[in-house]
Amino acid sequence: MSIKLGVPSKGRLMEKTFSWFKARGVSLSRTGSDREYAGAVEGIGDVDLVLLSAGEIPRELAAGRLHLGVTGTDLIREKLGRWEQQVQEIELMGFGQADLIIAVPGCWVDVDTLDDLDAAAAAFRARHGFRLRIATKYHRLVREYMRENGVADYQLVDSQGATEGTVKNLTAEGVADITSTGETLRANHLKILSDGPLLRSQATLWRSRVAKTTDQERATLNQFLDMLR
Repeated sequence: MSIKLGVPSKGRLMEKTFSWFKARGVSLSRTGSDREYAGAVEGIGDVDLVLLSAGEIPRELAAGRLHLGVTGTDLIREKLGRWEQQVQEIELMGFGQADLIIAVPGCWVDVDTLDDLDAAAAAFRARHGFRLRIATKYHRLVREYMRENGVADYQLVDSQGATEGTVKNLTAEGVADITSTGETLRANHLKILSDGPLLRSQATLWRSRVAKTTDQERATLNQFLDMLR
């Protein structure tokens, strides 16, 4: 049996993850074509590389099918309820930084903070007869944030892509999304609420708290983590 390490399967996130491990003496590589999800690990024995989408890694860690995994803070906290009981944060990796923010149309001159949004949402419902819509794929995180801050007159609209365009397309009045520079938001005439982000996220190495290990696997895992730290 081997320790299973899950990393993102493509793009800059995969490349930066490979570079991060290489700087610590562990070489990760994709084997086969770009369409295959097989990989190899050199520098330590009895560790298998599993290539997955970043969004799948939280579920696999929580199911115990991965011992270690690289994915964003945002995905762990969105996809795993009571995430602290299922995974352990091992290392912040220093790349993939992005903020989960709430943004509204730039022309809403009286809405700059969450309190302003709360008042605008109540007025919107009174005028239109339905709740103000916020497009997002981060339902858990946004609901928790709104509840903690006493905002109630809104509804979430699911958006799995091009979230910033939903306001222009009249399917939402605001958005809650991940951004690193804010350029796409500005291009779509949206402004970020000034309260600050709901969450600051970055690529992180996580350890499953539920994955089963033999004594030998536990020794391998501890050796591996010592190398990475």
